[in-house]
Amino acid sequence: MTSAKWYGSDSLKLTYEDASGRADNRLLYRDDESQFDIETEGRPWSFLGDSKVFRMAAEARRIRLAHLFDPLLAIHTSLVDPLPHQITAVYDAMITRQPLRFLFADDPGAGKTIMAGLLIKELIARGDLQRCLIVCPGNLVEQWQDEMDKKFNIPFEIMTTGYSDN
Repeated sequence: MTSAKWYGSDSLKLTYEDASGRADNRLLYRDDESQFDIETEGRPWSFLGDSKVFRMAAEARRIRLAHLFDPLLAIHTSLVDPLPHQITAVYDAMITRQPLRFLFADDPGAGKTIMAGLLIKELIARGDLQRCLIVCPGNLVEQWQDEMDKKFNIPFEIMTTGYSDN
């Protein structure tokens, strides 16, 4: 309840927020009293909750906000030592742009896997990535999958058309 204002002794204008946070109001009369249950007023807070559930919720919130305290979170939580051009590309050029869609097309050995892994891991940590598709040459599919798992702890599923040469 946000506020209540009486109009005489038989009507009340009640202003409240619903479950979604939207404000609304309702005019109530004495005849409406039978529709409501009387709640006993308790303490606005208590320490009677499950401490393990609270700790888990607090830890989830801390992890969700980790990127605010460590702007290079993906680097510090991955098994890579990125080169300066990779850090600049991911943190200065890619993360700051919208929409978050990129095509990595570079020379062999330029660090596409590291840049992609850092970008994906950073976006996951920030809650900005719901799904990701990596398209690469067929002979590199398992290599990309292994690198994402070993270096960034990001598991990927290989998707194929089911075609085989047999």
